[in-house]
Amino acid sequence: MDANWSSPQSPGKRFPFSRINRLEALGFSTYDSTCQIAQEIAEKIQQRNQYERNGENTTKLTVTIRALLQKLKEKIALLKDLLLRAVATHQITQLEGDRRQNLLDDLVTRERLLLASFKNEGAEPDLIRSSLMTGGAKRGAPNPWLLEEPEETRGLGFDEIRQQQQKIIQEQDAGLDALSSIISRQKQMGQEIGNELDEQNEIIDDLANLVENTDEKLRTETRRVNLVDRKSTSCGICLLFEYMQFHGMKC
Repeated sequence: MDANWSSPQSPGKRFPFSRINRLEALGFSTYDSTCQIAQEIAEKIQQRNQYERNGENTTKLTVTIRALLQKLKEKIALLKDLLLRAVATHQITQLEGDRRQNLLDDLVTRERLLLASFKNEGAEPDLIRSSLMTGGAKRGAPNPWLLEEPEETRGLGFDEIRQQQQKIIQEQDAGLDALSSIISRQKQMGQEIGNELDEQNEIIDDLANLVENTDEKLRTETRRVNLVDRKSTSCGICLLFEYMQFHGMKC
């Protein structure tokens, strides 16, 4: 096996083999090869069925499929043993162990389906097509068997993980409370600004009315002054005319 390999969670990131638990690395490679064997079996069963429909000899393919099924069985047994040892020696958490057990159960189910399809010679049920669609770890795709656990939860038990999650939730709640308080203050400030604007608008309206009234009064007084001025001019001319007549002056 290569001394370096890529972590499934960080494609392209390389880790030296010395930093990786050898049992974990073995489980990773075993799961990957087991999925590939299951995929190969599904493809060969499909090929055998095609040969039978065409009237071709299937003896060689049948022998190959039997050998691959036996190999698949052995690989699954090895994965079970590796998983039990990893959980027993606390190399992975119980939660991670349950997740890998589910992956292992899926492999066991696929083994049974492949075996049933192999014994049902000449048939090509949907089980084969399903196995081909969901089968093996594809090249370049993350291997779900070995997902690197985060440093925060590595080596922790259920109670410790639960306490850690509760602490995170409490911190989030505190942050939400602080944010809610800030939003409330901003809302109050907005309402106060709105009230102040309403008061300023009322003052502006009163000032506009006052200016309009003052302007109307000014126009009225101007008309009165003009009227008085015209009357004063007419009266002065009349008095001058009477004065000249009284003294016998000619205009």
